[in-house]
Amino acid sequence: MPLTDDMKLISVDDHVIEPPHVWSDRLPERYREAGPHVVDGPDDTQAWVWEGRSYPISLQGSPRTRKFRGDGTGDDFHSRAYADMVEGAYDVHERVKAMDEDGVWAQLLFPTFPRFAGTAFLDAEDKELGLLVVQGYNDWMIDEWCGAYPDRFIPMIVTPLWDPAAAAQEIERCAAKGAKAITFPESPVPLGLPSFWTRHWDPVFAAAEATGLPLCMHIGTSGQLVIPSPESDFAVPISLCGLNAMSACADLVYSGMLHRHPGVKIALSEGGSGWVPYLVERMDYTWERTRTSVDKSISPSELFQRHFWSCFISDQFAIDSRHEIGIDKLMWEGDYPHNDSQWPNSRVLLEKAVADVPDDDVRRIVELNARALFDFDA
Repeated sequence: MPLTDDMKLISVDDHVIEPPHVWSDRLPERYREAGPHVVDGPDDTQAWVWEGRSYPISLQGSPRTRKFRGDGTGDDFHSRAYADMVEGAYDVHERVKAMDEDGVWAQLLFPTFPRFAGTAFLDAEDKELGLLVVQGYNDWMIDEWCGAYPDRFIPMIVTPLWDPAAAAQEIERCAAKGAKAITFPESPVPLGLPSFWTRHWDPVFAAAEATGLPLCMHIGTSGQLVIPSPESDFAVPISLCGLNAMSACADLVYSGMLHRHPGVKIALSEGGSGWVPYLVERMDYTWERTRTSVDKSISPSELFQRHFWSCFISDQFAIDSRHEIGIDKLMWEGDYPHNDSQWPNSRVLLEKAVADVPDDDVRRIVELNARALFDFDA
């Protein structure tokens, strides 16, 4: 059996539902009312409210992490209050119990109310408050959530995306506190921000490079998924989410950003991995043959191997193609408590998926690659 007891399964993409006290415990008194706080709504619903704006609670949980009010379809597909979720979604002690049940040793967590890359904080009208809200989340994640079980969680932070210089300072501040990763949009343009092709983001990439913290780019952090038709069911963009990861990868490879920051590390989160051999081959073919103005000093395949890691939840083709992708470029994700999560059977199902894979390769995919990328030795 390839998943031996000494293999500590590390998931590089899970999610946390922030408990209601995160900002009320951390903001100065003058900002308590304007800062994020939870309010009760009609029909047993709840919402986050800050600066007078309402953000209804909405978790797309799995049948095992959602307490459905009805049949789990239609309006009932998403949770609408904390009471609709299992406690492991928002309680760190219950989360560790859920991880133990799932056979998972450690998790890297993306935020929920701030959105996966903290893009909700772009809404801040008062940028001083916005920065305090960013810092409050990061301090909570590092000090309280991860601090409760430092050997079980990899601390990841958000940044004030409206100010790259302030974002760089926040990366440096949090790196000194023990942060191990940064969540960042897969494409800033749909958010109304400058692209990777400009020099706008150089301070962020320079800070990530200097501190060694990887940039984790989760699918959908641009604010959009690929939806081919107005009538497309939600199943269509979810099935195509790998296209977001491919788009981010190609845009960064050709943008020149990676030439200027040769030490930056990027994890393409929840985009799967089976697409990697095709895209890398296609980028090299285009780079060699197409008369464009992109930098021709380093091939796309070299840039991919230098800068990128791909992450999968369930991707048998990626496992079977691990050497074409790069055995050191694959990491596993659990996605708890979302709909793609296989909790509490993650370890059991992953073991079946790697049944014919040599132990050394399995250990790299499920544990060692994540340890090396995130400098996590617990």
